[in-house]
Amino acid sequence: MPYKHILVAVDLTEECDPVIKRAQESALANGAILSLVHIVEPMAMAFGGDVPMDLSQLQQQQFDQAKERLDRLILKYPHLKKEDCHLTYGQPRQEIHHLAKEKACDLIVVGSHGRHGLALLLGSTANDVLHGAPCDVLAVKLVKAS
Repeated sequence: MPYKHILVAVDLTEECDPVIKRAQESALANGAILSLVHIVEPMAMAFGGDVPMDLSQLQQQQFDQAKERLDRLILKYPHLKKEDCHLTYGQPRQEIHHLAKEKACDLIVVGSHGRHGLALLLGSTANDVLHGAPCDVLAVKLVKAS
């Protein structure tokens, strides 16, 4: 069965280009809607929630920078419609799963570094998204630039 709605989750770096291209190819081949999401993680999560200072201004700057990068990405990929591109705060796995359910997506596309050893044990966003996903997940292998 062809996919009808594909959600691509990106980190808004240059590394996400092959992920978007793969998702776009799949959307075109299936005649599917293509949605994109980037999640800005709350800074307090990075510090275990125990932060002795107010991070709200820094968090807002991070969100504003992400919005600028997302706007540039939309210009770079004309198949992406602004109304189908989402920028949100939260924990990546939860937000990706929530949006996939909300938009009735039947495929989530994420980038994966294919880590081994300790990085594999600690997990990654791609691995996180795979577990408990409400639909199929395609992990696009990212190749380090040399």
